Amino acid sequence: MTEPPSSGRRGLRSDQFSGLMLLALALYVGWQNRVYPVGTLSEPGPGYVPLLLAIFLGAMGLLTALWGARSTPLAAVKWKEATRAVVILVACGVATLALERIGYRLTVIALLVVLLGVLERKPPLAVALVALGFSFASYYIVGDLLHVPLPRSPWGL
Repeated sequence: MTEPPSSGRRGLRSDQFSGLMLLALALYVGWQNRVYPVGTLSEPGPGYVPLLLAIFLGAMGLLTALWGARSTPLAAVKWKEATRAVVILVACGVATLALERIGYRLTVIALLVVLLGVLERKPPLAVALVALGFSFASYYIVGDLLHVPLPRSPWGL
């Protein structure tokens, strides 16, 4: 059997796609940064470092896109963990919506129970200890020691 002649079209590669996404993110950050004064080198403004980071990110994205011609074709990439990633994304979205309604501590406990207990299938005692410990310790450090206001539940937790 003979192979069909190649049309010369290779398609987008995985590294090229990643580089273009980094470049797009850098352009977005640079665009959003336009409202902040950049200042000067001797007296930088609040937009100085974000602009430098956006330029660096854009340059790295461009280099990745240009040098990514030897990577795997994008169509050939199989993502076996896609469902797990979607579950994590949905859990974080639900936690974001629940944060103001049920408070920081209960939200973190619920999120860690889902991530560790349901997704990772860790032992229930370990999940409970980590979820409770992390929730209350992080609230104490961020809320009490650093005085950052975190949402409380309607029940005072």
